[in-house]
Amino acid sequence: MNPWGVAMYRTICAVTPRTDAQQSAYDRWRDQTSDREQARVDRVHGAEGIIPWPLWAVLFVISAVIFGYLLFFADPAEGAVTQGLLMGSVTVVITLLLMLLMFFDHPHGTGVGRLQPTAMERTERLITLQAQAAGITVTAPCDADGHAH
Repeated sequence: MNPWGVAMYRTICAVTPRTDAQQSAYDRWRDQTSDREQARVDRVHGAEGIIPWPLWAVLFVISAVIFGYLLFFADPAEGAVTQGLLMGSVTVVITLLLMLLMFFDHPHGTGVGRLQPTAMERTERLITLQAQAAGITVTAPCDADGHAH
């Protein structure tokens, strides 16, 4: 549920469109609000932990089976370097793939490659500049952390 949806609803309840242009603008605003709310629900759904634990369990079991399978290829006639290269290369590939999957499962936060709210910050700056240019004072229905008033 959108935590500040009630505050936005209370704000828009006071609006009574009187002309056709106002009604059209009001309808458009409602459509955009609905689209924004649906997009937010989609983002929240896909934000963290989209890979279920049974899939993780299966991946780790498969990794262990492959590692065990490689142990059966150990040949005393081959040198330790050759055997180490065979086991090490497969182990590194599987480990890197699991780490990449972990990264995709938790894309937000800090660190290299993590998703940042760059587009949202740009949009906020644009809204502020456009409101100033139009001489409009906008009071957000939430505080700086996104909590509804």
